[in-house]
Amino acid sequence: MPKYLALSLFLLYLIFLTAISLINLGKLPTLGSSFDDKIFHFLSHSLLVVLTFNYFNKTRVSKPILISAFLSIGYGIIIEWLQGITSNSRTSDAYDVYANILGTVFAIIILSILKNVKLK
Repeated sequence: MPKYLALSLFLLYLIFLTAISLINLGKLPTLGSSFDDKIFHFLSHSLLVVLTFNYFNKTRVSKPILISAFLSIGYGIIIEWLQGITSNSRTSDAYDVYANILGTVFAIIILSILKNVKLK
């Protein structure tokens, strides 16, 4: 995948994720569990790490996995903080931050395994 396409996918996803994190989405379909929101946080940050890594891996940045992880965790903390101060329909939740971090760690583990498999 060309670098400009990887950057475009990353930026579009970041804009989309920011928008759905800060606006009132109304009644959403559920998976039937009490922690649907945490599953969304986990999956969204896993994908964020993959897209960020995909872009940075195409540049000359060293340690793209580590940079992707820090960006995902920092972004998740900032979004939760913004939800607490800017939104009437959203609240800031420490458990959301934990779910974001777990999703980030999961993606890092998968990317590390895949990177090691390619090297062998």
